[in-house]
Amino acid sequence: MPIPSSPSPSSLFVITALHFFFMHAADSATHWQDVQVLKQLKSTITPSTVPPSSCIDSWDFNLDPCDHLFTDKFTCGLRCDVVLNSSSRVTELTLDPAGYSGSLSAVSWTLPYLQNLDFSNNNFSGSIPESFSLLTRLQRLGLSRNSLTLGSLAGLEEMYLDNNMLSGAIPLSFNGLKNLKRLEIQGNKISGAFPELSQLGSLNFLDASDNAISGELPPGLPPSLIELAMRSNQIEGNIPGSVANLVSMQVLDLSHNNLSGSVPAGLFTHPSLEQLTLSYNQFGSVQVPGNSGWTSQLISVDLSNNEIRGFLPGFMGLMPRLSALSLENNKFSGMIPTQYVLKVLSPGTGTGEGGLAQFERLLLGGNYLLGPVPGAFLDLKAGSVTVRLGDNCLYRCPVTLFFCEGGVQKSLMECKAFGPIIP
Repeated sequence: MPIPSSPSPSSLFVITALHFFFMHAADSATHWQDVQVLKQLKSTITPSTVPPSSCIDSWDFNLDPCDHLFTDKFTCGLRCDVVLNSSSRVTELTLDPAGYSGSLSAVSWTLPYLQNLDFSNNNFSGSIPESFSLLTRLQRLGLSRNSLTLGSLAGLEEMYLDNNMLSGAIPLSFNGLKNLKRLEIQGNKISGAFPELSQLGSLNFLDASDNAISGELPPGLPPSLIELAMRSNQIEGNIPGSVANLVSMQVLDLSHNNLSGSVPAGLFTHPSLEQLTLSYNQFGSVQVPGNSGWTSQLISVDLSNNEIRGFLPGFMGLMPRLSALSLENNKFSGMIPTQYVLKVLSPGTGTGEGGLAQFERLLLGGNYLLGPVPGAFLDLKAGSVTVRLGDNCLYRCPVTLFFCEGGVQKSLMECKAFGPIIP
């Protein structure tokens, strides 16, 4: 049997070189499809908006992107990972806030392994591309502070579309974003009624503030919401009872709208709500909870700048965790409840059994409260707590008391004209 001859030195060199080439290409070469998308993205950006030393300025496609990350070429903007077929795929695309402009619709967006896309704080314009639906693994989308308008979007876990120029109504198709946990669409021009998004069973955070949303709040909101902010819109009508049934909610901000009717009692006995902000609306009354709010988790309540009449709700002075209460600029009348006075003076005994947090902030100015300043307040020192009692109908609120705000109270004529309960 003949003995096989040993390969020549030249053959060994060729074999080794080929082995190195294929192994190196398999481990580091960026998939051609991803390179194509990156080239499209760079070409669609207006050249005059690409400053020297920016991410896009460092992209040089004479070199392999994923193989030259954080060198003097491809200094930033990309993250790559090796996938099962051993080619490198782009998994993160994050541009610096350099002021890039252009249209994202000219890019094919065939980046099947992309997980994070963030172009925030630039000047991209036009529609959000429908081809974003090809980004099937995308978990976080950041397009804040651009000039983009709404298009079709893929399923995500986080969506940041705040401070763009999105207009029109929120489409019901958003209910298809089953994995969405955070949605930020504040600071746009979104209009029309807010749709029912009750099918978004994973949504924890929703901010739709500073838009032109009108109509009433929908009865069906995502049951998993922890924070809901829709301030500075044109929402009207009552707060539906279903809002109080969002058992995980901790923050509710519906300020600066046109809401009316009564503030529901269920918000004051909510099992997890800690911050309630309903200022600058048209509420006329406050519903008193059946158990006087003793089980409330609320820490801060702001009902200022409404049209609420009647006596100050005494039950709020019994809320165990409440430390900040603003009822300013309403039409409350009567005397300051003893519960409020004691809660201001209390040093705070905690929130455990029998505990009662101190009122560190109590704002009651701009109402029609009458009678004398509570005698127990006379020894309060400026800076110890924040109390405001100005612009009421209190008997003698001297300038020497910091909480009298210069001693200014309503005129006797205005107080008597308000109603028969003013003596």
